[in-house]
Amino acid sequence: MKNFLSSVGWTAVATVLGLLAFTSVSAAEVDAVLQAGADKTAQAQKSQVRIDKMAEQTYDILQDFRVVNKQIEGLRVYNAQLGKQIDNQQQTMRDIAESIENATVIERQIMPLSIKMLDALAQYVNLDMPFNLEQRQEGITRVRTNLEVTRFSAAEKFRQVLELYDIESEYGGTIAQYSGLLPIDGQERQVTFLRVGRIVLAYQTTDQSLTGTWDAQAKKWQALGSGEYRTAIAKGIRIAKKQAAIDVLNLPVAFPEAAK
Repeated sequence: MKNFLSSVGWTAVATVLGLLAFTSVSAAEVDAVLQAGADKTAQAQKSQVRIDKMAEQTYDILQDFRVVNKQIEGLRVYNAQLGKQIDNQQQTMRDIAESIENATVIERQIMPLSIKMLDALAQYVNLDMPFNLEQRQEGITRVRTNLEVTRFSAAEKFRQVLELYDIESEYGGTIAQYSGLLPIDGQERQVTFLRVGRIVLAYQTTDQSLTGTWDAQAKKWQALGSGEYRTAIAKGIRIAKKQAAIDVLNLPVAFPEAAK
């Protein structure tokens, strides 16, 4: 009986030891499996992080690509516009070259015309009433000198000639007075000249004792009687000085023979 119990006891002990050994082995395997799972999870997390970074980088690259595409499209539009501007500039340059060529031809024609116009104006002044004669002749002489100066362009020379014509044309519609010396009966007298357009040129001494007018037909000064036109000419002088209101004046008008 004792032997049987002993045998049974050893069997139970062996069984328990076997179970303990199995339990120990199974726990180790479970730990290994769990560790492997944890490692895979960590690797998966790392992979996900890398994937997220790659996705973010891909998105950034895509955005950059879109921006670059827009820039390229903008450059295409700019280049097309620039090409049109270059074409327009080239056409402008061709037009300028043609204008310069035409201007050269015109310049050759301007100079002879300027000289002829100045000669005609000088002749006109010499035949006109002798008002501001020295000033007008000096202007013609100045422009004639400038026609020979190389630093002035042909256009500028022609402009100066036209300016003289403008000045002369203004005389026809203005009234003016100025002081000067006039030989009367062989003696230089200080007088006040009155010009009304180009139809009247008269003079009067300061004391109004002597009054006269330019005879356009005879081309000389003609003295007027002491009472003849004296008051009207004196009033005209005051009007020209802006010392009297504009009024109708009874003045001697003498036209040249050609104007009749």
